[in-house]
Amino acid sequence: MKALFGNGRVICALVLPGLAVMVFALVVPIGFSAYYGLTDWAGFGKFHMIGLANYLEILTADPVFWRALLNALILMLVTIFIQNPAAFALAAVLSHLPARFSRLLRTVYFVPAVLSLVVITKLWVNIFNPTYGILNKVLHLIGLKSVMISWLSDPRTALGAVLWIILWQGFGWALLFYYTGLMTVPSEIEEAARVDGAGWLQAHLRVIIPFMFPVISAVIVIDVISSLRQMEMIFLSTEGGPGSLTQFVSVYLYQKAFIAGAYGYGNALSVLFVVVAVGLTLVVQRILRRNDDAQ
Repeated sequence: MKALFGNGRVICALVLPGLAVMVFALVVPIGFSAYYGLTDWAGFGKFHMIGLANYLEILTADPVFWRALLNALILMLVTIFIQNPAAFALAAVLSHLPARFSRLLRTVYFVPAVLSLVVITKLWVNIFNPTYGILNKVLHLIGLKSVMISWLSDPRTALGAVLWIILWQGFGWALLFYYTGLMTVPSEIEEAARVDGAGWLQAHLRVIIPFMFPVISAVIVIDVISSLRQMEMIFLSTEGGPGSLTQFVSVYLYQKAFIAGAYGYGNALSVLFVVVAVGLTLVVQRILRRNDDAQ
């Protein structure tokens, strides 16, 4: 076996298929996008090379692009600092409940994560509907008529409503990751902390959370990538409106390339989007790795 894997031809035969898939599925499309981003192509007909004009316009004269990145950053922060702690706390509670009761609650919380994104979005669009939505009907019944608004089209609440839909759908995944991670924590660690006088909260903050840092790091990286690539629920609920208040990069580049007919501009957006996503992911991973080493 050692001689087999020491053979250069065998190594090439094993590596080349995966490398070929990566090149044709990732490198080649990005290369085409970078090329068309240098043109004024509308997606059909002739086009002209315009150099870096698209990229310069995006970076210096396109406020929608920066608004889309800001919304992704807001979603990222809300996911990491609000959804994740809530999911971890609930997972910690469920891990100490009787198995049958815990299994039932885990199933209930995980249902939104496995439902179709179309179904979830349409459900909440109907709930937020200003005319027949159940949310406004409940507010009317309890005497809060002044609070009844069009949740997805009002500039004061549109982004918050969209973020709620995304967080509601993704909460089950975070809960599943943390619950699974807690099941791998040796019971002796928590028992030793209790013997040393630590309460339930102290044991989790000082012992269990540091032990689970690799799981927490993985979830944070997934959250960063997910926040940047959001599209379906935004497109199906607000299409980036009102104005561009709920715009995200994926929706924006789709609208530019396939609706506005600015295919070259859309490809330039996609290239910058890839650069931002890769760069931000690497930065987050480096920060998490440094914190892990410090522990």
